[in-house]
Amino acid sequence: MVGILAENLAVSDGPLNSENATLLRPSDPTLPLEELHKRYEEDGYLFLKQVLPREDVLEARNAYFSSLESTGVLKPGSEPVEGIFDPAKSHEDYPGIGAGHADGNGRPGGEQAAAFVDLALDAHYQHWYAEKFCNHPALYDFIAKFSGWNKNTLSLRRTLLRNNIPGSKPIGVHYDQIFLRHGDPTSITAWVPMGDIKLNGGGLIYLENGDSIGVELEQAFYKKAKEAGLSDEEAKNAFNSNMMATGLLSEFPAEFARDNDRRWLVSAYEAGDVVLHKPHMIHASTLNHDPDNVIRLATDLRFCDSSKPYDKRWMNHYTFNDGV
Repeated sequence: MVGILAENLAVSDGPLNSENATLLRPSDPTLPLEELHKRYEEDGYLFLKQVLPREDVLEARNAYFSSLESTGVLKPGSEPVEGIFDPAKSHEDYPGIGAGHADGNGRPGGEQAAAFVDLALDAHYQHWYAEKFCNHPALYDFIAKFSGWNKNTLSLRRTLLRNNIPGSKPIGVHYDQIFLRHGDPTSITAWVPMGDIKLNGGGLIYLENGDSIGVELEQAFYKKAKEAGLSDEEAKNAFNSNMMATGLLSEFPAEFARDNDRRWLVSAYEAGDVVLHKPHMIHASTLNHDPDNVIRLATDLRFCDSSKPYDKRWMNHYTFNDGV
């Protein structure tokens, strides 16, 4: 793949190059619904270009980093919307939150990181994010039309607003149904980059044909639980015991891809882009090696059909140690 070696593109256990990575397929959201459905079913994802107005995304990005500016995370003299990390600081003092860390969705970092972590969590509850951005009509209307759920389209309140400081720990290998265990596997995740992300800037990556592997893993876990004599409810709760304590399939994306004879699908992203993916689509993220020290900011928004069983635990805002 042209340019991938020069981009210093890597995951936690090694580089991504033309042998183990290729590009995501972008889709114009104005394509016929039939074609968009076909791509979503074939690929397990739909990489939509410019679904959201760029200015609205950057407005939210500016609000987020303005709220964190007092912690000293940003490079002196830079504008909050740029989200440039102060290279004189240690990324260990500014840990990200969410799945993929040793403490799962517990509180990361120590006393020195407390102010930063508190503000990063508090952003989840602010009007500009929880009410305005997460319910942006451009995305909601697209999901309602694309899914065919129409008025039954429900935006789940629990979201994961994640920053990824250059040099910090990336997100490990997983699929979302692991965390949405108490509902039907019919939800749609919208991964929304909140700002431009370079190819080597820590963006999300998807396993080639990863949805089928996720489904197979799910079936194997369920069979194992049933053979152990567990009820359906007990089986749901037993799934994560087959994985790491964090709910991840692996902390080593390169190895995971090799073991499954697959490549990782990668891309740069622009503010306004959105990637929709299926509940069993396997994904992870790269290391943030942005040469300009830009902090990767993105959120996971999830939608479901309210007329079918869904995981009602996700109707509460994200909090640490919420058991989800």
